[in-house]
Amino acid sequence: MAVAKRSGGKTAPPVDVDDSQIKYSKGKSNFEQLGAKWLLREKPSPASHYRVLCAIVTVAAFVARFYKIWYPKEVVFDEVHFGKFASYYLERSFFFDVHPPFAKMAIAFIGWLCGYNGAFKFDDIGDSYETNPAPYLAYRSFNAILGTLTIPLMFNTLKELNFHATTCAFGAALVALDNAHVLETRLILLDAILIISVAASVYCYVRFYKAQLTKPFSRSWFIWLYATGLSLSFVISTKYVGVMTYATIGIAVVMNLWQLLDIRSGLSLRIFARHFIARLNGLIVVPFVVYLFWFYIHFSILNTSGPGDSFMSAKFQETLADSPSSAFTKQVNYYDVITIKHKDTSTFLHSHLATYPLRYEDGRISSEGQQVTGYSIEDDFNNEWEVVPIVEKERTDGLLLGDHFRLRHIATNTYLLTHDVASPLYPTNEEVTTVDEEHANGENYQETIFEFQPLQKGDIGHNIRTNTTTFRILHIDTTVALWSHNDELLPEWGFQQQEVNGNKNINDDGNKWVVSKILNLDEERKEYVPKKVKKQSFFTKWFELQKLMFEHNNNLSSEHPFASEPQSWPGSLSGVSFWVKDSEKKQIYFTGNIIGFWLEVISLCLFVGIIIADLITRQRAYYAINKITREKLYGPLAFLFCGWLAHYLPFFLMARQKFLHHYLPAHLIAALFTAGLWEVVFSDCKSINVEKDENEEGAAFELTPKIYYFLLNFFFFVAILAILSFFVFFAPLVYGDTALSPKEIQMRQWFDIKLNFAK
Repeated sequence: MAVAKRSGGKTAPPVDVDDSQIKYSKGKSNFEQLGAKWLLREKPSPASHYRVLCAIVTVAAFVARFYKIWYPKEVVFDEVHFGKFASYYLERSFFFDVHPPFAKMAIAFIGWLCGYNGAFKFDDIGDSYETNPAPYLAYRSFNAILGTLTIPLMFNTLKELNFHATTCAFGAALVALDNAHVLETRLILLDAILIISVAASVYCYVRFYKAQLTKPFSRSWFIWLYATGLSLSFVISTKYVGVMTYATIGIAVVMNLWQLLDIRSGLSLRIFARHFIARLNGLIVVPFVVYLFWFYIHFSILNTSGPGDSFMSAKFQETLADSPSSAFTKQVNYYDVITIKHKDTSTFLHSHLATYPLRYEDGRISSEGQQVTGYSIEDDFNNEWEVVPIVEKERTDGLLLGDHFRLRHIATNTYLLTHDVASPLYPTNEEVTTVDEEHANGENYQETIFEFQPLQKGDIGHNIRTNTTTFRILHIDTTVALWSHNDELLPEWGFQQQEVNGNKNINDDGNKWVVSKILNLDEERKEYVPKKVKKQSFFTKWFELQKLMFEHNNNLSSEHPFASEPQSWPGSLSGVSFWVKDSEKKQIYFTGNIIGFWLEVISLCLFVGIIIADLITRQRAYYAINKITREKLYGPLAFLFCGWLAHYLPFFLMARQKFLHHYLPAHLIAALFTAGLWEVVFSDCKSINVEKDENEEGAAFELTPKIYYFLLNFFFFVAILAILSFFVFFAPLVYGDTALSPKEIQMRQWFDIKLNFAK
C-alpha cells in the first residue's frame, strides 16, 4: 500500500510498503497501539462544528417530540397500562406486570411531584383526560425530554469515536426524525427510558474504553466503568430485553480482557486480575444490587392489596395490608352461597333449566344434561352456588385451598358434575353439567366432588377470600379443570353464552377462577375486621415475583394482528394502530421512518460485504484497505454491528409476541453504525501516511485517511432530505391531529401498512 515517510519536517512522496513493515513498540498489542492512536487523536472537525450541529439535531428532536404533545387529550394505546400502573403506585395498591419496576416508578414519581393521587385508572383507549383529570401532559413531557436527550448522547458517542461532526449529526438525526422513535417517546410508555438507557450504556462504555487507553484505574476510568454499569442496570430494570444490551457490552468486555491477557500487552497476571475484578464489580455486581434496589422500593411502596394479589401466593398476599378496594374481601366458609368468576373472560359460572341437545351439529351425542355455561351478567340468580362439604363441617369453618367439596346450584337444586362425555365445542374436553340431588347422593356422587386447587402447591391449606384468591376448579374423579372461552360461543340452544368444559390440560392459563361474592353473609361477617399483616423476607418475595414475571413473559405467545416478526423489522413493513377517532376520521399509527430503516439495512449488508471482501483479498496478499481503515471497520463499526446483532437476532428465538417497538434499541445502534460506515465509504481507504512516534523509538502509526467531505456531506444531505420528507408526509399519523381523505390515506399505505378510513 502507498506510504509517505516524514523526513526533515517534510512529507516525502508515497512509497509502496507492506503491512508487515509497520512496526510497533515492544510490549503493546497491535490493537492497543492503533486503537490508542486513532481514538485519542484530535477530533477531525473543529469544536464549534460539533457544538452547532449537536444543537441543531437536538432542537429538531425536541420540536418533533413536543409538537402538540397535549394532543390527543385521550388515552392512547399502552397508556392504558403504564398510566394505570403509575396510579397504582400512587395509591400503593399491589399490581402485577411482566416488566421490572424502574421505569414505571419513574413515571409514578412525576405524578407524585404533580400532587396527583392516582384516582384515574386509564381503563380504556379513548378515555378523555379532560373528564378524567390526570397529569398526562407531565407524564408525556417526561418521556419526550428523555427522547430528546437521547439524541446528544448518540451524537457524542460518535464524536468520542472520532467521527466527523456531520457524521455525528447524521447518526443522531436517524433517530431524531424517525417516526417510531418520536411517537414512542411522546406518550406514557416505557421505551423512552429504555432507549436513553441503551444509548447511555454505549456512550459510557466508549468513554470507559478510551480512559483505559490513557490511564487504567484512574478516577476517570472508574467513573466511566460504574457509569456503564449503572446505565446497564437502568436498561435491565426497565425491560428484560435489556439483557441484549448487556450482551453488547459483555462481548466488548470479553474481547478487551482477551487482549489484555495477551503477553504482548505487558500486563502481569496480578494486574490482569485487577482489571477482571473491577469489571466484574462495576458491570455485574453493582448493577445487580441496583436492580434489586428498585424491587425493594417496589415492595415498600405497594404494601396494600390490589389487582395483582391474585397472581401471587397466599403467603405473599398475607404481607399486604387491606386497601380501600380490598378491605371488604371475605373469607369463604362452607355453606356459603357464592358466585364464581372466570379470570380470563370475566364471566360467571352459570346454569339454567335448559339442557344440552341430544345431538350436536357434528352428529355427536350429549348426555342431555342441564347446561352449565359462562354468563356475563353478574346479578343473576342462576350464578349462585352453595359450597357443600363432603364431611360434616360447621358454618364457621373456612373453605381451604385443596379441600374437597361439592357445589349445589341454588336455583335448580342440582349439583355440579363433570364426566367422561365430550363437551359441545371441544370434543377432546369433558362436558360440564349438573344432576339432581338423588343422583348426586347416589350413583353420581364421586362425579360431583371438586376442589379449589391453588396455582402454587405451597398455598394448599390457605383460606380462600373473595376476589383475591385465584384457583382452578379441579374435578377429582377425572382430573380435569373447569375452563371457559369466548373465541366461539354456544349456538342458539345455548343462548349464545360461553361454553364451560373440563380441560384435560389442568395447567392451562385459562383455567383460573375467583370467588366474586358471598350472598348469605350474616351481620357479624359483614363487619370489617382489619387484616393482620405478616412479614416475609425481601428475597422470598423477590424470587416469587421474578419467577412469575418470567413465566408470564414467556406465555405471551398468542397471535396478535399488529405483531411484527423479526424479518419484518428491516423495512419497517408493519406497524400498530395506536389510536382512532372515528367521529373526526383521525388516527395515530405506529411505524418507522422507512427511508431511514432501509438505509440502515443497506448499510448493514454493505458492511458484511466489505468484511468478506477484505478477508478474502488478504488471503491472497492483496491489501486493498489500509490499517487505520481496517481499525475503524474491525473496531468501533464491528462493535456497533455486534451490538445491532445482539439486539436483533434473539427475537428469532423468542416465542412471545413481538411488536415494532421491540426493535427500536436495535434501530438506534444501527443508526450509529450507519453514519460511521458511510464516513469510511467516502474515505480514501487505500493510501495512508506513516508517521514516526518521537516518544517511542521505532514505533509508527497511520494518519487518518483522507475523507471526501463534499461527497460525504452531499450524501448525508440527500439522505436527510429524504428522511425528513418521509417524516413530514407521515406526520399526520404520528400526531393524529389531521383528518386525511381516503385518497391521502391510501397514499400512505406503504408495504403492509393498513390504515383506518382508507375507503
